[in-house]
Amino acid sequence: MEKKGSREPEGEEQVRTWAELVLPWLAPPDLAAVASASKVLSSVAMAVSDRRASDASRGIERHPVPFLNPVDAQHYSYFLYARFPLFALPSPFAQPWGGRGPAPSDPSSLAALAFPPAAGGCACAPACASECPCSSGPEPGTELMMECGASCPCGLECRNRVSQGGISVRLRVVKHPQKGWGLHAAQFVKRGEFICEYAGEFLTTEEARNRQRIYDELASSGRFSPALLVVREHLPSGKACLRVNIDASKVGNVARFINHSCDGGNLAVILVRSPGSLLPRLCFFSAMDIQEDEELTFSYGSAKLRQYGQHCFCGSSVCYGMLPSEET
Repeated sequence: MEKKGSREPEGEEQVRTWAELVLPWLAPPDLAAVASASKVLSSVAMAVSDRRASDASRGIERHPVPFLNPVDAQHYSYFLYARFPLFALPSPFAQPWGGRGPAPSDPSSLAALAFPPAAGGCACAPACASECPCSSGPEPGTELMMECGASCPCGLECRNRVSQGGISVRLRVVKHPQKGWGLHAAQFVKRGEFICEYAGEFLTTEEARNRQRIYDELASSGRFSPALLVVREHLPSGKACLRVNIDASKVGNVARFINHSCDGGNLAVILVRSPGSLLPRLCFFSAMDIQEDEELTFSYGSAKLRQYGQHCFCGSSVCYGMLPSEET
């Protein structure tokens, strides 16, 4: 005979089963609203929030990237996760987070199906490295490197695809009193190691300008932290450049949490190109040895005063006091 209270009543058990399936699909405001309806829903919502806080990557990366917040009660920062940049978010698209099931689908993998690779790869072996014609192999500190691409016969095990396997080092997202969320090393990282690339939506310049106007207004009220990055790749002549706009404000990876440092930071920013790829990928490598718990930072660019400029709290000895901003 079962002891009284050893299991939930049948109705509550059904509610819990339903909630475990549905609540991981909800954004934080909806999750909080549902949690207030009953003790069962509150319990499931709390478990979902705890699982979200344990891994920003939603199980998509090889290592979990936990949130750590010693500042306030915010458990995590909510966004859709993609390992790589994408041209357009598949529509309709939703991604669960905090469930007990397997990792959700990666929208960058789904979007890639609509953009088959072009011809033009090399005839390298799977274990190729410096001898591969695709490889330029620069040390971090340079601005451009070449890797094998989807049109090359080698697989992801190729040593000339170091940035294409996702995040390989352990990281954590930590809340700062002034800067907000920041990305930290959760292990010792040697100089020259690949950290991650900047994933988000590729935008046209017109769309980037439209979004920036909206983001400026939201940021000025303190309600929003945009993650729109503009990259310019200059041609050898110096007379023209390729402009790439990547917006990680809604969908991206943990690179969206990397903060600015006026002294250049401890990360090297490298544009990575592959045969047959139209656009370069923005990747981060360690510019120096990085200790466990050290924050990862890079320079957003030159500081320019703007009407909606944001204060800089990098704390470096050469801090300009304002965050760099791109005139889109």
